[in-house]
Amino acid sequence: MMRLSQNKALVAVDLGAQSCRVSLLRFHQDNSHVEIVHRFRNSPMVTSTGVRWDIEAILEGVHAGLRLCAGIATEGIAAIGVDGWAVDYVRLDEDGKQIANPFCYRDERTISAETEIHQILSPARLYSLTGIQLLRINTLYQLYADQRAGIDPAKRWLNLPEFVTYRLGGRPVAEYTNATHTQLVDLASKRWCGEIFQFTGLERKAAPEIVPTGTIVGTIRGDLSELTAFRQTRLIVPACHDTASAIAAIPASGDDWGFISSGTWSLVGTVLKTPCASEDAQKMNFTNLGGVGGTFCFLKNVNGMWLLQQCLEEWESQGSFWTMHELLQACATLAAPAVRIDVDDPELLVPGKVLGKIRTQLQRAGVAGASADILDPRMVTNLILHSLAARYAEVLDAVARITGKRLRRLFIVGGGSQNVLLNRLTAQRTGLEVIAGAAECTTIGNFAIQMAALAGGCDDAIGVSAAAVAKWAEKISMRSLAFSANRQS
Repeated sequence: MMRLSQNKALVAVDLGAQSCRVSLLRFHQDNSHVEIVHRFRNSPMVTSTGVRWDIEAILEGVHAGLRLCAGIATEGIAAIGVDGWAVDYVRLDEDGKQIANPFCYRDERTISAETEIHQILSPARLYSLTGIQLLRINTLYQLYADQRAGIDPAKRWLNLPEFVTYRLGGRPVAEYTNATHTQLVDLASKRWCGEIFQFTGLERKAAPEIVPTGTIVGTIRGDLSELTAFRQTRLIVPACHDTASAIAAIPASGDDWGFISSGTWSLVGTVLKTPCASEDAQKMNFTNLGGVGGTFCFLKNVNGMWLLQQCLEEWESQGSFWTMHELLQACATLAAPAVRIDVDDPELLVPGKVLGKIRTQLQRAGVAGASADILDPRMVTNLILHSLAARYAEVLDAVARITGKRLRRLFIVGGGSQNVLLNRLTAQRTGLEVIAGAAECTTIGNFAIQMAALAGGCDDAIGVSAAAVAKWAEKISMRSLAFSANRQS
């Protein structure tokens, strides 16, 4: 075990569906300094074979960031942890190399795959086995779509954060919090669910070993290992699901709080010590995602700021150029719209032509003509923000009713925590005390898990403890000299 008194630096890699970043944590006496060293754009590609991720570009961005870190941290780097979005994966050949660019969860191939699986295993049965919400983006439906397309189900696969860790030199694993998001993990045993593999025809041997949060899975290898800073650098799997890392960093005690992890998606829920897979939870399609230290993140996916980002891109293609900041300022004093849209309409989960889809919803709601004035960028932004806030309130009301919790506080973390207008609307709609957490909460959680693993080890059953991670997260947040902007973009 490496002692933290050596004051070596740590690196956190956070893969985002729109932006990825590489951050460095360094120590100076009793203080810490967190710096975003490298940030690079990421977005899915629409290709002739579907919507995919450019995995080599992602790896190149990560490597560029790690090289920058090595040049800064002359004291050496103790460990690296990679987190990111869930459900997407890379398939490997016999030599452990990726077969092709991985599919993006927004690809429409899973629409029919979901229908077929539900004819084999009913939604009620799937939920009772896994406690996971039914979303066609889940890994289960993606792997089944692969199989229908003729891809050998015996080909191994790794979720994206674990794949990047593997390429850096780690052994191929599935970190527990990320594994639960596949909808393939048994809620009771916390292992791969044999019944689902058997009935869907998926190959159990293709799935990686599940390991607990905070497991050390190897040391960095390859060209990077030749750099002085990376000699004997450990590779640690944090909560590889970025939401689990973000929630782990929330400095809250007691049982009266909920959270929104706000970004591309909004993950709305609370933390439970035991899972809740009741009939009401199933009807509302809540999920029981694995959390740090054996906890469960009881939550529901709500469409997030991706909706507005899609609008910005469409307006730009029409010659109307706005920044997010400008739009939020422009609609800050607008009255609430007379109607709201269903932000979770399945049509709005698929990229492209978002303004037309919003217009269709307005027409269905009886808004006369849904004219161009109504679809003015300021009006659309106002409509989306009020609709998101209303949806958050609905979900949080359901959380309280189903779990029996009396919520008083709401922590908002992630990039969306900086959206002051949406936070205000959410407070008004929910009646809760809204506490805006760090925009880089995922990074803080990632670092805290690494520190807990290096300082106290990782339990074979639950990994690092939630209490230890929270303690380290608070120390990072309170003792941080700065959280600097990135050096490169």
